[in-house]
Amino acid sequence: MKRYSLLTCSLLLCGGMLFNGCSTKETSSQTSTTNVETAENDKNKETITLRLWGAEEDGELLQEMINSFKDTYQNEANLDIQIEAQTEGDCKNAILGDINEAPDVFTFADDQLRSLIAGGVLEPIQYEDDVKANNITAAVDAATLNEKVYAYPITADNGYFMFYNKKYFSDQDVESLDKMLEIADKAGKKVSMDWTSGWYLYSFFGNTGLTLSLNDDGVTNTCDWNSTKTAIKGIDVAKSMLSISNHKSFAAVPDEDFIKGLKDESVIAGVSGTWNATVAEQYMGKNYGAVKLPTYTCAGQQVQMASFAGYKMVGVNSYSANREWAEKLANWISSEDNQKLRFVKRSQGPSNTNAAESEEVKSSLAIKAILAQSEYASLQRVGEGYWDAVSNYGQSFIDKTATEKNLQKLLDKMVSGITTLPSAN
Repeated sequence: MKRYSLLTCSLLLCGGMLFNGCSTKETSSQTSTTNVETAENDKNKETITLRLWGAEEDGELLQEMINSFKDTYQNEANLDIQIEAQTEGDCKNAILGDINEAPDVFTFADDQLRSLIAGGVLEPIQYEDDVKANNITAAVDAATLNEKVYAYPITADNGYFMFYNKKYFSDQDVESLDKMLEIADKAGKKVSMDWTSGWYLYSFFGNTGLTLSLNDDGVTNTCDWNSTKTAIKGIDVAKSMLSISNHKSFAAVPDEDFIKGLKDESVIAGVSGTWNATVAEQYMGKNYGAVKLPTYTCAGQQVQMASFAGYKMVGVNSYSANREWAEKLANWISSEDNQKLRFVKRSQGPSNTNAAESEEVKSSLAIKAILAQSEYASLQRVGEGYWDAVSNYGQSFIDKTATEKNLQKLLDKMVSGITTLPSAN
Protein backbone atom coordinates (compact mmCIF):
# COMPACT_ATOMS: atom_id res chain seq x y z
CA MET A 1 0.00 0.00 0.00
CA LYS A 2 2.78 2.35 0.76
CA ARG A 3 4.44 1.81 -2.64
CA TYR A 4 1.08 2.37 -4.37
CA SER A 5 0.57 5.63 -2.52
CA LEU A 6 3.96 6.91 -3.49
CA LEU A 7 3.39 6.02 -7.10
CA THR A 8 0.02 7.65 -7.06
CA CYS A 9 1.47 10.79 -5.55
CA SER A 10 4.22 10.83 -8.16
CA LEU A 11 1.75 10.49 -10.96
CA LEU A 12 -0.46 13.17 -9.47
CA LEU A 13 2.52 15.47 -9.03
CA CYS A 14 3.70 14.99 -12.60
CA GLY A 15 0.21 15.33 -13.88
CA GLY A 16 -0.26 18.46 -11.88
CA MET A 17 2.92 19.94 -13.26
CA LEU A 18 1.83 19.09 -16.78
CA PHE A 19 -1.60 20.52 -16.11
CA ASN A 20 -0.19 23.62 -14.48
CA GLY A 21 2.18 24.07 -17.36
CA CYS A 22 -0.75 24.18 -19.75
CA SER A 23 -2.63 26.48 -17.39
CA THR A 24 0.28 28.92 -17.23
CA LYS A 25 0.46 29.06 -20.99
CA GLU A 26 -3.29 29.56 -21.22
CA THR A 27 -3.25 32.30 -18.52
CA SER A 28 -0.38 34.05 -20.25
CA SER A 29 -2.28 33.89 -23.49
CA GLN A 30 -5.46 35.19 -21.85
CA THR A 31 -3.59 38.05 -20.17
CA SER A 32 -2.00 38.99 -23.45
CA THR A 33 -5.39 38.93 -25.14
CA THR A 34 -6.92 41.04 -22.34
CA ASN A 35 -4.14 43.60 -22.59
CA VAL A 36 -4.64 43.85 -26.32
CA GLU A 37 -8.39 44.21 -25.86
CA THR A 38 -7.92 46.85 -23.15
CA ALA A 39 -5.50 48.80 -25.31
CA GLU A 40 -7.90 48.50 -28.23
CA ASN A 41 -10.81 49.66 -26.04
CA ASP A 42 -8.80 52.63 -24.78
CA LYS A 43 -7.91 53.45 -28.35
CA ASN A 44 -11.54 53.29 -29.42
CA LYS A 45 -12.83 55.36 -26.46
CA GLU A 46 -13.43 59.03 -27.10
CA THR A 47 -11.00 61.45 -25.44
CA ILE A 48 -12.85 64.18 -23.59
CA THR A 49 -10.97 67.34 -22.62
CA LEU A 50 -12.49 69.66 -20.01
CA ARG A 51 -11.24 72.78 -18.23
CA LEU A 52 -12.43 73.50 -14.71
CA TRP A 53 -12.15 76.84 -12.93
CA GLY A 54 -12.16 76.83 -9.15
CA ALA A 55 -10.82 78.78 -6.20
CA GLU A 56 -7.07 78.35 -5.75
CA GLU A 57 -7.53 77.14 -2.19
CA ASP A 58 -9.89 74.41 -3.46
CA GLY A 59 -7.33 72.96 -5.88
CA GLU A 60 -6.50 69.83 -3.88
CA LEU A 61 -10.17 69.20 -3.11
CA LEU A 62 -11.23 69.53 -6.75
CA GLN A 63 -8.43 67.24 -7.87
CA GLU A 64 -9.69 64.54 -5.51
CA MET A 65 -13.19 64.94 -6.97
CA ILE A 66 -11.84 64.73 -10.51
CA ASN A 67 -9.89 61.56 -9.72
CA SER A 68 -13.02 59.80 -8.46
CA PHE A 69 -14.99 61.09 -11.47
CA LYS A 70 -12.40 59.68 -13.87
CA ASP A 71 -12.37 56.35 -12.05
CA THR A 72 -16.15 56.10 -12.24
CA TYR A 73 -16.33 56.85 -15.95
CA GLN A 74 -13.07 55.22 -17.04
CA ASN A 75 -14.89 52.64 -19.19
CA GLU A 76 -16.82 55.31 -21.07
CA ALA A 77 -14.18 57.82 -22.10
CA ASN A 78 -10.58 58.93 -21.74
CA LEU A 79 -11.02 62.00 -19.55
CA ASP A 80 -8.50 64.82 -19.57
CA ILE A 81 -9.61 67.41 -17.00
CA GLN A 82 -7.45 70.40 -16.15
CA ILE A 83 -7.98 72.63 -13.09
CA GLU A 84 -7.25 76.35 -13.37
CA ALA A 85 -7.36 78.77 -10.43
CA GLN A 86 -9.97 81.52 -10.62
CA THR A 87 -11.42 83.64 -7.83
CA GLU A 88 -15.10 82.75 -7.50
CA GLY A 89 -16.12 86.32 -6.73
CA ASP A 90 -14.64 87.54 -10.02
CA CYS A 91 -15.63 84.57 -12.16
CA LYS A 92 -18.36 86.41 -14.05
CA ASN A 93 -16.07 89.23 -15.13
CA ALA A 94 -13.35 86.81 -16.23
CA ILE A 95 -15.78 84.78 -18.32
CA LEU A 96 -17.73 87.63 -19.90
CA GLY A 97 -14.49 89.52 -20.51
CA ASP A 98 -13.31 86.83 -22.92
CA ILE A 99 -15.88 84.16 -23.63
CA ASN A 100 -13.52 82.34 -25.99
CA GLU A 101 -11.17 81.59 -23.09
CA ALA A 102 -13.92 80.53 -20.71
CA PRO A 103 -13.74 77.04 -19.16
CA ASP A 104 -16.23 74.21 -19.59
CA VAL A 105 -17.10 74.10 -15.88
CA PHE A 106 -16.62 76.75 -13.20
CA THR A 107 -17.49 77.58 -9.59
CA PHE A 108 -18.98 80.98 -8.82
CA ALA A 109 -20.93 82.99 -6.25
CA ASP A 110 -24.70 82.90 -6.78
CA ASP A 111 -25.09 86.68 -7.14
CA GLN A 112 -23.47 86.37 -10.60
CA LEU A 113 -26.20 84.05 -11.88
CA ARG A 114 -28.32 86.65 -13.70
CA SER A 115 -25.37 88.20 -15.51
CA LEU A 116 -24.08 84.80 -16.64
CA ILE A 117 -27.54 83.90 -17.92
CA ALA A 118 -27.90 87.24 -19.69
CA GLY A 119 -24.49 86.71 -21.28
CA GLY A 120 -25.61 83.36 -22.68
CA VAL A 121 -23.06 81.42 -20.64
CA LEU A 122 -25.59 79.60 -18.47
CA GLU A 123 -28.57 77.67 -19.79
CA PRO A 124 -31.02 75.42 -17.89
CA ILE A 125 -29.09 72.46 -16.50
CA GLN A 126 -29.45 68.83 -17.52
CA TYR A 127 -29.84 67.37 -14.03
CA GLU A 128 -32.49 69.77 -12.71
CA ASP A 129 -34.49 67.01 -10.99
CA ASP A 130 -31.41 65.92 -9.02
CA VAL A 131 -30.74 69.46 -7.84
CA LYS A 132 -34.33 70.05 -6.74
CA ALA A 133 -34.59 66.71 -4.96
CA ASN A 134 -31.28 66.85 -3.12
CA ASN A 135 -30.72 70.46 -2.04
CA ILE A 136 -32.31 72.84 0.43
CA THR A 137 -35.00 75.07 -1.06
CA ALA A 138 -33.11 78.33 -0.51
CA ALA A 139 -30.10 77.04 -2.46
CA VAL A 140 -32.31 75.85 -5.32
CA ASP A 141 -34.06 79.23 -5.37
CA ALA A 142 -30.68 80.94 -5.59
CA ALA A 143 -29.88 78.86 -8.70
CA THR A 144 -33.26 79.50 -10.30
CA LEU A 145 -34.59 82.17 -12.65
CA ASN A 146 -38.09 82.12 -14.11
CA GLU A 147 -38.65 78.63 -12.70
CA LYS A 148 -35.62 77.17 -14.49
CA VAL A 149 -32.51 75.92 -12.64
CA TYR A 150 -29.30 77.24 -14.19
CA ALA A 151 -26.54 75.95 -11.87
CA TYR A 152 -25.58 73.25 -9.37
CA PRO A 153 -25.44 74.43 -5.71
CA ILE A 154 -22.45 73.20 -3.70
CA THR A 155 -22.57 75.25 -0.47
CA ALA A 156 -25.11 77.03 1.70
CA ASP A 157 -22.70 78.89 3.96
CA ASN A 158 -21.58 81.92 2.01
CA GLY A 159 -22.47 84.38 4.72
CA TYR A 160 -20.92 85.74 7.88
CA PHE A 161 -21.30 85.68 11.64
CA MET A 162 -19.32 86.49 14.79
CA PHE A 163 -16.22 84.57 15.84
CA TYR A 164 -15.23 85.13 19.47
CA ASN A 165 -12.78 84.04 22.12
CA LYS A 166 -14.57 82.32 25.01
CA LYS A 167 -11.79 83.30 27.38
CA TYR A 168 -13.19 86.84 27.29
CA PHE A 169 -16.89 86.53 26.41
CA SER A 170 -19.81 84.58 27.83
CA ASP A 171 -22.74 83.35 25.74
CA GLN A 172 -24.74 86.36 26.93
CA ASP A 173 -21.97 88.88 26.18
CA VAL A 174 -21.92 88.07 22.46
CA GLU A 175 -25.59 88.95 22.05
CA SER A 176 -24.73 92.67 22.12
CA LEU A 177 -22.05 94.51 20.13
CA ASP A 178 -22.04 97.24 22.76
CA LYS A 179 -21.21 94.71 25.46
CA MET A 180 -18.50 93.09 23.32
CA LEU A 181 -16.79 96.44 22.74
CA GLU A 182 -16.99 97.22 26.45
CA ILE A 183 -15.31 93.92 27.36
CA ALA A 184 -12.66 94.31 24.65
CA ASP A 185 -11.89 97.80 25.94
CA LYS A 186 -11.30 96.56 29.47
CA ALA A 187 -9.03 93.80 28.15
CA GLY A 188 -7.10 96.15 25.85
CA LYS A 189 -8.21 94.09 22.83
CA LYS A 190 -10.17 94.61 19.61
CA VAL A 191 -13.39 93.50 17.92
CA SER A 192 -13.02 93.60 14.15
CA MET A 193 -15.12 93.85 10.99
CA ASP A 194 -14.37 94.75 7.39
CA TRP A 195 -15.96 98.10 6.52
CA THR A 196 -14.53 98.40 3.02
CA SER A 197 -17.09 96.00 1.55
CA GLY A 198 -20.82 96.31 0.93
CA TRP A 199 -20.96 92.59 1.63
CA TYR A 200 -20.48 93.31 5.33
CA LEU A 201 -21.91 96.82 5.63
CA TYR A 202 -25.35 95.55 4.67
CA SER A 203 -25.41 94.34 8.30
CA PHE A 204 -26.29 97.75 9.67
CA PHE A 205 -29.13 98.54 7.25
CA GLY A 206 -30.73 95.15 6.58
CA ASN A 207 -33.05 94.88 9.60
CA THR A 208 -33.93 98.54 10.10
CA GLY A 209 -36.90 98.78 7.77
CA LEU A 210 -34.80 100.64 5.21
CA THR A 211 -34.87 98.85 1.85
CA LEU A 212 -32.55 97.72 -0.92
CA SER A 213 -33.64 95.71 -3.96
CA LEU A 214 -32.58 94.82 -7.48
CA ASN A 215 -34.83 96.18 -10.19
CA ASP A 216 -36.45 94.00 -12.85
CA ASP A 217 -33.79 95.02 -15.35
CA GLY A 218 -31.29 93.00 -13.29
CA VAL A 219 -28.84 95.91 -13.39
CA THR A 220 -30.07 98.86 -11.33
CA ASN A 221 -31.13 99.08 -7.69
CA THR A 222 -33.82 100.72 -5.61
CA CYS A 223 -32.57 101.95 -2.22
CA ASP A 224 -33.82 104.29 0.53
CA TRP A 225 -30.95 103.99 2.98
CA ASN A 226 -30.81 107.81 3.18
CA SER A 227 -34.49 108.14 4.09
CA THR A 228 -35.53 110.89 6.52
CA LYS A 229 -39.13 109.66 6.83
CA THR A 230 -38.88 106.03 7.95
CA ALA A 231 -39.21 104.88 11.57
CA ILE A 232 -35.45 104.32 11.70
CA LYS A 233 -33.89 106.94 9.46
CA GLY A 234 -30.74 106.60 7.44
CA ILE A 235 -29.02 109.15 9.65
CA ASP A 236 -29.80 106.98 12.71
CA VAL A 237 -27.84 104.12 11.18
CA ALA A 238 -25.01 106.46 10.17
CA LYS A 239 -24.77 107.87 13.70
CA SER A 240 -24.55 104.36 15.13
CA MET A 241 -21.81 103.46 12.68
CA LEU A 242 -19.92 106.64 13.55
CA SER A 243 -20.09 105.76 17.25
CA ILE A 244 -18.86 102.22 16.60
CA SER A 245 -16.03 103.34 14.30
CA ASN A 246 -14.81 105.83 16.89
CA HIS A 247 -14.72 103.23 19.67
CA LYS A 248 -11.08 102.56 20.53
CA SER A 249 -11.71 98.81 20.75
CA PHE A 250 -13.23 98.53 17.29
CA ALA A 251 -11.02 97.72 14.29
CA ALA A 252 -12.39 98.17 10.76
CA VAL A 253 -9.96 95.79 9.06
CA PRO A 254 -10.11 93.18 6.26
CA ASP A 255 -10.16 89.42 6.82
CA GLU A 256 -6.40 88.95 6.67
CA ASP A 257 -5.87 91.42 9.53
CA PHE A 258 -8.64 89.74 11.53
CA ILE A 259 -6.72 86.45 11.24
CA LYS A 260 -3.43 88.10 12.23
CA GLY A 261 -5.20 89.57 15.25
CA LEU A 262 -6.53 86.19 16.29
CA LYS A 263 -3.04 84.74 16.08
CA ASP A 264 -1.45 87.27 18.45
CA GLU A 265 -4.71 87.64 20.44
CA SER A 266 -4.92 91.39 19.83
CA VAL A 267 -8.34 90.65 18.27
CA ILE A 268 -10.70 88.61 20.45
CA ALA A 269 -13.79 88.72 18.22
CA GLY A 270 -14.55 89.49 14.62
CA VAL A 271 -17.09 89.22 11.83
CA SER A 272 -16.11 86.75 9.12
CA GLY A 273 -17.30 83.51 7.52
CA THR A 274 -16.82 79.76 7.34
CA TRP A 275 -13.75 80.13 5.10
CA ASN A 276 -11.87 81.27 8.21
CA ALA A 277 -13.36 78.69 10.59
CA THR A 278 -10.44 76.27 10.50
CA VAL A 279 -7.75 78.85 11.16
CA ALA A 280 -9.89 80.63 13.77
CA GLU A 281 -10.29 77.38 15.69
CA GLN A 282 -6.59 76.68 15.31
CA TYR A 283 -5.62 80.02 16.88
CA MET A 284 -8.27 80.10 19.64
CA GLY A 285 -8.12 76.41 20.50
CA LYS A 286 -10.45 75.38 23.30
CA ASN A 287 -11.69 78.99 23.54
CA TYR A 288 -12.98 78.99 19.96
CA GLY A 289 -16.53 80.31 19.63
CA ALA A 290 -18.90 81.19 16.79
CA VAL A 291 -22.38 82.69 16.98
CA LYS A 292 -24.88 84.73 14.98
CA LEU A 293 -24.23 88.45 14.66
CA PRO A 294 -25.09 90.56 17.71
CA THR A 295 -27.50 93.46 18.06
CA TYR A 296 -26.32 97.07 17.95
CA THR A 297 -27.81 100.28 19.32
CA CYS A 298 -29.67 102.35 16.73
CA ALA A 299 -32.25 105.08 17.34
CA GLY A 300 -32.41 104.14 21.01
CA GLN A 301 -33.18 100.47 20.41
CA GLN A 302 -31.37 97.19 19.86
CA VAL A 303 -31.36 96.19 16.19
CA GLN A 304 -30.29 92.72 15.11
CA MET A 305 -27.43 92.93 12.63
CA ALA A 306 -28.39 91.51 9.23
CA SER A 307 -26.33 89.67 6.63
CA PHE A 308 -26.32 88.58 3.04
CA ALA A 309 -26.98 84.89 2.42
CA GLY A 310 -24.91 83.45 -0.36
CA TYR A 311 -24.40 80.15 -2.12
CA LYS A 312 -21.59 78.76 -4.19
CA MET A 313 -22.55 77.15 -7.48
CA VAL A 314 -21.06 75.05 -10.25
CA GLY A 315 -21.84 76.38 -13.70
CA VAL A 316 -21.61 74.71 -17.10
CA ASN A 317 -20.55 76.82 -20.07
CA SER A 318 -23.27 76.56 -22.72
CA TYR A 319 -20.55 76.97 -25.36
CA SER A 320 -18.61 73.91 -24.14
CA ALA A 321 -17.56 71.55 -26.93
CA ASN A 322 -18.24 68.68 -24.51
CA ARG A 323 -21.43 69.97 -22.90
CA GLU A 324 -22.79 66.55 -21.91
CA TRP A 325 -19.61 65.61 -20.05
CA ALA A 326 -19.38 69.09 -18.52
CA GLU A 327 -22.88 68.57 -17.10
CA LYS A 328 -21.84 65.18 -15.68
CA LEU A 329 -18.80 66.72 -14.01
CA ALA A 330 -20.80 69.62 -12.52
CA ASN A 331 -23.40 67.21 -11.16
CA TRP A 332 -20.60 65.04 -9.74
CA ILE A 333 -18.90 67.96 -7.96
CA SER A 334 -22.24 68.93 -6.39
CA SER A 335 -23.15 65.40 -5.24
CA GLU A 336 -23.87 64.45 -1.63
CA ASP A 337 -20.57 62.63 -1.19
CA ASN A 338 -18.53 65.48 -2.62
CA GLN A 339 -20.35 68.07 -0.53
CA LYS A 340 -19.47 66.00 2.52
CA LEU A 341 -15.87 65.89 1.30
CA ARG A 342 -15.92 69.67 0.81
CA PHE A 343 -17.02 70.08 4.41
CA VAL A 344 -14.28 67.75 5.71
CA LYS A 345 -11.52 69.34 3.62
CA ARG A 346 -12.62 72.99 3.57
CA SER A 347 -15.21 73.36 6.38
CA GLN A 348 -17.77 74.63 3.87
CA GLY A 349 -21.40 74.00 4.74
CA PRO A 350 -23.33 71.82 2.27
CA SER A 351 -26.52 72.72 0.40
CA ASN A 352 -27.29 69.01 -0.03
CA THR A 353 -29.94 68.11 2.54
CA ASN A 354 -28.50 64.70 3.45
CA ALA A 355 -24.98 66.08 3.78
CA ALA A 356 -26.25 68.93 5.97
CA GLU A 357 -27.87 66.40 8.33
CA SER A 358 -24.64 64.49 8.96
CA GLU A 359 -23.32 64.51 12.52
CA GLU A 360 -20.03 66.06 11.40
CA VAL A 361 -21.79 69.07 9.91
CA LYS A 362 -24.16 69.46 12.84
CA SER A 363 -21.22 69.52 15.26
CA SER A 364 -19.59 72.50 13.52
CA LEU A 365 -19.89 75.75 15.50
CA ALA A 366 -19.43 77.78 12.32
CA ILE A 367 -22.25 75.99 10.50
CA LYS A 368 -24.50 76.35 13.54
CA ALA A 369 -23.73 80.07 13.59
CA ILE A 370 -24.49 80.55 9.89
CA LEU A 371 -27.76 78.67 10.30
CA ALA A 372 -28.73 80.84 13.27
CA GLN A 373 -27.84 83.97 11.30
CA SER A 374 -29.85 82.80 8.27
CA GLU A 375 -33.03 83.94 10.04
CA TYR A 376 -31.77 87.51 9.64
CA ALA A 377 -30.18 87.09 6.21
CA SER A 378 -31.26 88.15 2.72
CA LEU A 379 -30.33 86.66 -0.62
CA GLN A 380 -27.72 88.91 -2.21
CA ARG A 381 -29.30 90.40 -5.31
CA VAL A 382 -27.87 93.82 -6.12
CA GLY A 383 -26.70 95.61 -9.24
CA GLU A 384 -23.11 96.68 -9.87
CA GLY A 385 -23.62 100.23 -8.63
CA TYR A 386 -23.99 98.96 -5.07
CA TRP A 387 -20.46 97.83 -4.40
CA ASP A 388 -18.31 100.90 -5.01
CA ALA A 389 -20.89 103.24 -3.52
CA VAL A 390 -21.12 101.34 -0.23
CA SER A 391 -17.37 100.72 -0.13
CA ASN A 392 -16.70 104.46 -0.45
CA TYR A 393 -19.24 105.16 2.28
CA GLY A 394 -17.54 102.68 4.63
CA GLN A 395 -14.12 104.09 3.79
CA SER A 396 -15.21 107.53 5.01
CA PHE A 397 -15.53 106.11 8.54
CA ILE A 398 -12.15 104.40 8.32
CA ASP A 399 -10.50 107.59 7.07
CA LYS A 400 -12.25 109.62 9.80
CA THR A 401 -13.71 111.96 7.17
CA ALA A 402 -17.22 111.07 8.34
CA THR A 403 -18.53 113.47 10.99
CA GLU A 404 -21.93 114.15 12.51
CA LYS A 405 -22.21 117.22 10.27
CA ASN A 406 -21.78 115.43 6.94
CA LEU A 407 -23.49 112.08 7.59
CA GLN A 408 -26.64 112.88 5.62
CA LYS A 409 -24.54 114.11 2.71
CA LEU A 410 -22.54 110.87 2.77
CA LEU A 411 -25.76 108.84 2.83
CA ASP A 412 -27.20 110.79 -0.12
CA LYS A 413 -24.03 110.25 -2.12
CA MET A 414 -24.02 106.53 -1.33
CA VAL A 415 -27.65 106.04 -2.35
CA SER A 416 -27.09 108.01 -5.54
CA GLY A 417 -24.25 105.64 -6.42
CA ILE A 418 -26.26 102.56 -5.50
CA THR A 419 -29.19 103.57 -7.72
CA THR A 420 -27.18 104.80 -10.70
CA LEU A 421 -25.60 102.70 -13.45
CA PRO A 422 -21.82 102.48 -12.82
CA SER A 423 -21.04 103.81 -16.29
CA ALA A 424 -23.03 106.92 -15.52
CA ASN A 425 -21.36 107.65 -12.18
